[in-house]
Amino acid sequence: MGTWVHWVMYNIPAGSDGLAEGVAPEGTLVDGSTQGRNDFRRTGYGGPCPPGGTHRYYFKLYALDADLELEEGLTKPQLLDAMKGHVLAEAQLMGRYAP
Repeated sequence: MGTWVHWVMYNIPAGSDGLAEGVAPEGTLVDGSTQGRNDFRRTGYGGPCPPGGTHRYYFKLYALDADLELEEGLTKPQLLDAMKGHVLAEAQLMGRYAP
């Protein structure tokens, strides 16, 4: 089936040191972070719900060299395209989940 996008979040403030539990599915959050559309075609986080077996989930974080003026609701491909040429560093966390 390929890759499934569960969450798209961008414009996270540089001084942020984490996300609160239960982030509301709103376009722009109080701290200025912005959420895009996931593959469920919704804003916010869509949790794991694999049909069976163990699945891997990747969380990626990018440090950019500039603030990008981006609207709410971008998809992952749109965001990655807007970030081209601005990525200074990236980090990745992989977790596994099985029902």
